[in-house]
Amino acid sequence: MNIHSTALRGVAIVATQPFADRRGAFSRFFCKDELAAIIGNRDIVQINHSRTSMVGAVRGLHYQLPPHAEMKLVRCIRGRVWDVAVDLRAGSPTFLHWHAEELTPDNARMLVIPEGCAHGFQVLEAESELLYLHTAYYTPAAEGGLRHDEPRLGIAWPLPVADLSARDRHHPPLNADYSGMTV
Repeated sequence: MNIHSTALRGVAIVATQPFADRRGAFSRFFCKDELAAIIGNRDIVQINHSRTSMVGAVRGLHYQLPPHAEMKLVRCIRGRVWDVAVDLRAGSPTFLHWHAEELTPDNARMLVIPEGCAHGFQVLEAESELLYLHTAYYTPAAEGGLRHDEPRLGIAWPLPVADLSARDRHHPPLNADYSGMTV
């Protein structure tokens, strides 16, 4: 596993090298020892799976507030998505900046999204599926979200947004005085 930093502190890309032969392919999905530099003493406590049918659909941007903030490791296991992390950490030099990566089974990349960052994605291929590894349990009372079209973020989604959940359509805009979260 090779870890590549991004411009957002703690947001990283983990690249794996699949082994392929005539039978198919094998690649390591997770290794706590190899990811120790980014995982630290955290434990993976929950693994979630999502499937999204429609090309252009956007899920997110979601996060959990402290003390339930979580690190997510996200990997596409079917299809193709444009995966986004947004820095919401108070005092961060990249506050409200975003980073995006195209994730596919073939490129075998995983996006690491630390505590204090929101996460969302846009589906680029029908029936795309993601696996999420989480370092905190889902806590409904701690969930938060940002609008996909939040003007202060200026995310350049690669496709027209074709589908949003009712929840994601109704996230309020950021207040002018929003200064982020302390994690």
